[in-house]
Amino acid sequence: MSSELQYLTGFGGHFESEAVPGSLPKGRNSPQRPPFGLYAEQLSGTAFTAPRHENRRSWLYRMRPTADHRPFTPYEGAELFTSGTGEEPLAPNRLRWDPPADLPENTDFVDGLVTMMANRAPEDLTGVAVHLYRTSKSMERRVFVDADGELLIIPQSGTLRIFTELGRLDVPPGWVAIIPRGMKFRVDVDAECKGYVAENYGAPFRLPDLGPIGSNGLANPRDFETPTAAFEDIDEAHEVIQKYLGSLWATKLDHSPLDVVAWHGNLVPYRYELARFNTIGTVSYDHPDPSIFTVLTSPSETPGRANADFVIFPPRWMVGEDTFRPPWFHRNVMSEAMGLIHGAYDAKEGGFAPGGLSLHNLMSGHGPDIESWRKASEVELKPMKIENTMAFMVESCWPYRPTRYALDRAQADYDEAWADFPKAKLPRS
Repeated sequence: MSSELQYLTGFGGHFESEAVPGSLPKGRNSPQRPPFGLYAEQLSGTAFTAPRHENRRSWLYRMRPTADHRPFTPYEGAELFTSGTGEEPLAPNRLRWDPPADLPENTDFVDGLVTMMANRAPEDLTGVAVHLYRTSKSMERRVFVDADGELLIIPQSGTLRIFTELGRLDVPPGWVAIIPRGMKFRVDVDAECKGYVAENYGAPFRLPDLGPIGSNGLANPRDFETPTAAFEDIDEAHEVIQKYLGSLWATKLDHSPLDVVAWHGNLVPYRYELARFNTIGTVSYDHPDPSIFTVLTSPSETPGRANADFVIFPPRWMVGEDTFRPPWFHRNVMSEAMGLIHGAYDAKEGGFAPGGLSLHNLMSGHGPDIESWRKASEVELKPMKIENTMAFMVESCWPYRPTRYALDRAQADYDEAWADFPKAKLPRS
């Protein structure tokens, strides 16, 4: 794929871009006669009355309005891509999955999506779902739009080229992409690609507050990249697939809807390279809370309790003195869905492969397996760098419900990871 794409840098800024000089109106959003006969259209990611600093919207100047489509009818593909919520009782078990061997084959991005877990209904406007994808075909003459939530796309293998209404993004492994709720896009590929998708039904992802860390650190705003305007002028039949209230619907157009010639606003797609994350860690003792690894957060209505946190575990130095350096044993009011992009996770010696998943729901006791615990308890402590790894977590205040597809494929022996720990030997009085 070509790498000769240009990007706008920064996070949360108000950008503008035009693919054709003179196509972006100046001094107003909706002029009586937009340049070149384009249509002015606002895409709102928040309520109109949201506070100014939280308001997300973009104005699009397109060749045809989005309203120009026929009635939607049920879509028959992507049978394993669902809302993920269910009514069956859920056991409070820890769960882990090998990379599924039966993900859909010879499909494009949409038909290659498989829902693994979710924790709220989309109409609640809060919650998150976690999906896997496998694709080996480009979405020719097809586009996808998710009305239920914004999409955090995390490639594990293979590069995705994502053509959105606002421009194009190349997203290889080691990068992530965010597609806003309601924005149409197409995914093109040159080879088989696999990865993860977190679908955020709640408040749009934002950078976490830094508090005592100060004004710099973690994911820095300047490292986020937003595409410049690009458009298609294609008068041929296209299919639009829309996710709405957990179901998929399809309609036909006689043109490409990726026809936005110019735009301005702050509801934008963007990409971020995980290697640019400024990792913070202890220089004295104790393993800090994993919240210091938060890249993006979607807050809930309760301050300090995230609807969704996107957290990574990148290469980093470990120098804590008299410290158990892997993540400690813990139970958490938050629920943790974890994936592995490459390498190994430092709290699990085996059974957790790139492309796999694990789930530790609300108050489920978890932590390092016995081999990781033994090694970390006995190793001579000296500065050590964890290298060649990238794990991530989509943490949520809402417990996840795995789908039937996921439950049928969970590792049967995951609890063995915590078997045979020796009993502590207390002194006898």
